[in-house]
Amino acid sequence: MTTDGGAVTTLSDGIDVRQPAGLRTLFFTELWERFSYYGMRALLVLFMVTPPQQGGLGFSTAEAALVYGNYTMAVYMLAIPGGFLADRWLTASRAVLIGGAIIALGHFTLALQATATFYLGLILVAVGTGLFKPSISVLVGSLYARDDERRDAGFSIFYMGINIGAFLAPLVTGYLAQGAGFKAGLASAGIDPSTSWHFGFAAAGIGMAIGLGVFFRQSQLFINTENAARSDAPADDPAAVRDTLLIVLATAVLAAMMVMSDWPGFGWMRTVVLLVPIVAIVWFATRGTAEAQRIAAILVFFLAAMIFWAIFEQAGLSIALFANNLTHNEIAGTTFPSAWYLALNSLFVILLAPLFAALWTRLGAAQPSSPVKFSLGLGFLAASFLLMVPAALLTADGKVSPLWLVGLYFLQTVGELLLSPVGLSTMTKLAPVRATGLVLGIWFLGSAFGNKLAGVLGAGFQSTDANALSRFFLDQALFVAIAALVLLAITPLVKKWMGGVR
Repeated sequence: MTTDGGAVTTLSDGIDVRQPAGLRTLFFTELWERFSYYGMRALLVLFMVTPPQQGGLGFSTAEAALVYGNYTMAVYMLAIPGGFLADRWLTASRAVLIGGAIIALGHFTLALQATATFYLGLILVAVGTGLFKPSISVLVGSLYARDDERRDAGFSIFYMGINIGAFLAPLVTGYLAQGAGFKAGLASAGIDPSTSWHFGFAAAGIGMAIGLGVFFRQSQLFINTENAARSDAPADDPAAVRDTLLIVLATAVLAAMMVMSDWPGFGWMRTVVLLVPIVAIVWFATRGTAEAQRIAAILVFFLAAMIFWAIFEQAGLSIALFANNLTHNEIAGTTFPSAWYLALNSLFVILLAPLFAALWTRLGAAQPSSPVKFSLGLGFLAASFLLMVPAALLTADGKVSPLWLVGLYFLQTVGELLLSPVGLSTMTKLAPVRATGLVLGIWFLGSAFGNKLAGVLGAGFQSTDANALSRFFLDQALFVAIAALVLLAITPLVKKWMGGVR
């Protein structure tokens, strides 16, 4: 990536694609925020299932899966009130600053060695991310006109920045938490090596602090731009307080319902989560107005994203446990921390994102529509879990080669690049002008429900029965493959609802 006359430029296959100057600041801010998030995520389940005498919490796999699912759900669910607060009260720039500060505080709280601070740290990171995540995506979208063909390319470049941070994070925090060399260094310094987990959490906090510094240097530019854009808005909105309380209350009730769904006899609530969007799609699609039909299209993408993330986010749960317990983690006679596998997804994004950005730019108006890209993304995700079926069967004879996980992450990354940055771009195009942050909050709600479902599915992981493990992967592959085929079948209808938006 180079800079030329104040505009970000990416060079790929001889194509020179100029991007707005503000993309550079947002690129590096998100890079460090994602370093903090994925650095902690790489350790979370492994820390919870590690016995207390080794510095962990000693949770069972099922217990850790539920905590993981509820936490990652909260991270994205809180994007709804976070996006709303940014729209109505804070502006996106101020939400990024405040949210980033709360995230950093949460990571440093996780660095403290107590169960109470562990849960408090998770709460703070979730609240801060709810403010930060939708707002920085709004700022990226604000750099482009709605019909600017550079939008998908710009979001792909932004997504590459996310994944540079996510690539570095497991390498750093994984070494600090699991690395034999670092543990030996702690012991030689008279520090209990079982505390190494908390050094990994502290490193995540430092990453967020760096991201805050990057954004703060240029924040006034974004704040001034937003103030100018809002100058014609009414100074006082008597409904704002009421609407804010309703959004916060509704989010709290929804989160409580999802936590209750873990209780015996309340599992039906998870079925409701799948049925409500389907009913809403039908209702909005039959209203007859262009705006209502666009909302129907938004909800189709919401449902597809929820299914995608339910399987993709197994990377931090069932795939992380597979890597830790069932994979031969050694290269040329040298062992490495199992958390390092989580860097593979980001490494592939770094390598492939410029190619995808160049491809969409070269194709221009001839590129596949968003529903087709989503269908292809789901298809590649299904293929990644289908690949794990023979890998699971081979565990009956002992630990398997790391190459199985390399293949899994490659296929998942292709699917991710077809869905996630395209989804962000599409939401900013379909959203009403005054509610972009709220619509992105709804988009992240799909991630919230997907992460919750990931925890539910991951609770069924076990490493002692190869046949049961292969069925575990096969069932999820079939689930995603069916969703891909359904979306592909209704693509003409969704394109009609989008009203000309690609």
